[in-house]
Amino acid sequence: MEKRETIRLDKWLWYARFFKTRSLATKLVSGGNVRVNSNKVSKPSVAVGAGDVLTFVQAKVVKTVRIEACGTRRGPAPEAQLLYEDLSPPPEPKTKPGEFVPPVPKYEGKGRPTKKDRRKSLLSRFDLLE
Repeated sequence: MEKRETIRLDKWLWYARFFKTRSLATKLVSGGNVRVNSNKVSKPSVAVGAGDVLTFVQAKVVKTVRIEACGTRRGPAPEAQLLYEDLSPPPEPKTKPGEFVPPVPKYEGKGRPTKKDRRKSLLSRFDLLE
């Protein structure tokens, strides 16, 4: 029987560009927030390989991915996307079809008053006192 190629879980998450640093990936796994083949994992050194299914939360979105390859380096994004197949359902649209979406209010230029505006307001206060 041929031994399958494996890699540390935290290293694979970093290679696949799910996390910016390996230490962030390690923190997520150590917190018990990752499942490998529906089993909770709390050690970043768990060996994963092709065919394993990972479930974890990233930026408040639950991700489910199947590992396609282990990878040898943290390469560019197109190379990293070849390491997995995304099984997550597509995100729900923010609005339903036919639903009214109010327009975004426009900036009217009313921000911090200028020095001239502040002087005017000070002068108008003195007029009220007399």
